[in-house]
Amino acid sequence: MGLRIERIPTLGDNYTYLLICEETNQAAVVDAPETDPVVKRVQETGADVTKILSTHHHWDHSGANPDLAERYGAPVFGHVSDADRIPGFTDGLEEGDTVTVGNQTARILFIPAHTRGHIAYVFDDAAAVFCGDTLFAGGCGRLFEGDPGMMFEAMQKLGALPDDTRVFCGHEYTESNLVFAAHAEPDNRAVAEKLERVRRIRSDAAADWHDATPAEMTIPSTIGEERATNPFLRADTADELGQRRAAKDSF
Repeated sequence: MGLRIERIPTLGDNYTYLLICEETNQAAVVDAPETDPVVKRVQETGADVTKILSTHHHWDHSGANPDLAERYGAPVFGHVSDADRIPGFTDGLEEGDTVTVGNQTARILFIPAHTRGHIAYVFDDAAAVFCGDTLFAGGCGRLFEGDPGMMFEAMQKLGALPDDTRVFCGHEYTESNLVFAAHAEPDNRAVAEKLERVRRIRSDAAADWHDATPAEMTIPSTIGEERATNPFLRADTADELGQRRAAKDSF
C-alpha cells in the first residue's frame, strides 16, 4: 500500500495529477487547469479529495482550483509568496514544510526561476517528485520571473534526489526537449536512445490530448534518466545553463 498516482491529461499538453493514499483513500489534486477531467477521474477511482496542491501560480496549473476546492471542500496549497496569485489559495508552504495526503507525506522544495514562487512536492517514500514547470523530461522551464542562477540552484536541489525518484512534471514536452538536447549534446548516446524511444511512444498518440492513454505518455521520467539526458540538469555552471536556456528559447 502506498501512493497511487493518476496522470490526467488536461488542456493541450498539461499533466494534472491525482494522488491517492491507498491506505486511507484520501487524495490530492496537483496542478489542475480544468475541472471536468479531474472530476471524471475522481469519480472513476472513488477517491476522497482532501487537498488541492499547486506548484506555481500560472493559470494552466491552477485555474480549476476554486471549482475543485468548492466541490470537495478542500484547502488550496502553494508557496506563501503566491497567496495573491494562486486561485483559491488558503494555505502557504515554504522550503522544508510538509504536507500530507492520507498517510503519505511530501516535503517542500523551494525552486523559484520559472516563477518566483515555484515549489516542488517530494514524496520520498513513494520515490516521486511533482515539479511543475521547473524540471521537465529533457528540459527546464522558461525563466519568466527568475534568472539562470536561480534555475541552476533549483536543478541542484532536484538533481540531489535519488536516481529512482520518478519525475512528474507539468507538460508533455519530452520529444521537443530531447530534440534540443541532441543538438546541445550531439555525442550523448543516452539522449539519442531516449529520443528514439520517445518518438516511438508519441508516434501513435491521440490527436486530442484529452484522449491520451498511459501508453502515449512519456511521463514520469526519473532523476537518474535526467542526469544522463537533460542538458539543463547536466550544466556545470549557472552561465552554462543560461546559455543553453537562451539557445533553447530560440531553437
